[in-house]
Amino acid sequence: MKDKSIPKIIHYCWFGGNEKPKKMQECIKSWHKYLDDYEFIEWNENNFNINCNDYVRQAYEEKKFAYVSDYARITALYRYGGIYMDTDVEVFKSFNDLLGNKCILGFEQEEYIATSFMASISGHELIKEFINGYENISFYNKDKSIDLTTNVQKLTEILVSRGLKRDGKYQEIGDISIYPKEYFSPYDYGNCIRGNTENTYCEHHFLVTWLPWSVKVKKIIKRIAVVLFGKSFLCRMRGIINGKS
Repeated sequence: MKDKSIPKIIHYCWFGGNEKPKKMQECIKSWHKYLDDYEFIEWNENNFNINCNDYVRQAYEEKKFAYVSDYARITALYRYGGIYMDTDVEVFKSFNDLLGNKCILGFEQEEYIATSFMASISGHELIKEFINGYENISFYNKDKSIDLTTNVQKLTEILVSRGLKRDGKYQEIGDISIYPKEYFSPYDYGNCIRGNTENTYCEHHFLVTWLPWSVKVKKIIKRIAVVLFGKSFLCRMRGIINGKS
């Protein structure tokens, strides 16, 4: 039986057994501060079947735990309903006034839908379609390399097929409510600029613990550049590199 509204359940994933970084622990504390009447469920090896399909099993064997989480989060939402958040999402206020919706998503960039925050009733048909996309596929490409297609790409493609306008603006597709990035993912990770407003419920910090160290170093350098030279510095430099004035 489907929920009439989104239940007060927070789902999050932590596979691999390593200790959570300090920033993630701080983010989770913010959840308990503003969502003290919610139930919290951590999905990990102890309560999720990592052999549920080839994709998940192979991703786990490769220690690509973020991709295991991609599947675990949507199966949790489909079965129980509630809100999924990445562990590096910081909460600033309660989600209570949103719970009357059937499915809530938000833009991460103007053209892509975030998966760091997702909310739905149990049994929602969009989440079921998302789940189905992982069945009977491999984590490996035909050349045996790892398929690093993100769940952001997968979800955005599903929504485009349903009529999503990739303009970053609020829109409804059936009973799916899609909000501008300022609501759930206001941080511009490309330019290291925060875009928080009075509408912001939470912020994804993009700690990207699953990325190679070389990529993390570039991310750190960009943040330092913003601190030293200002928020517009990266935008100007990117324009120069791309041949724009």
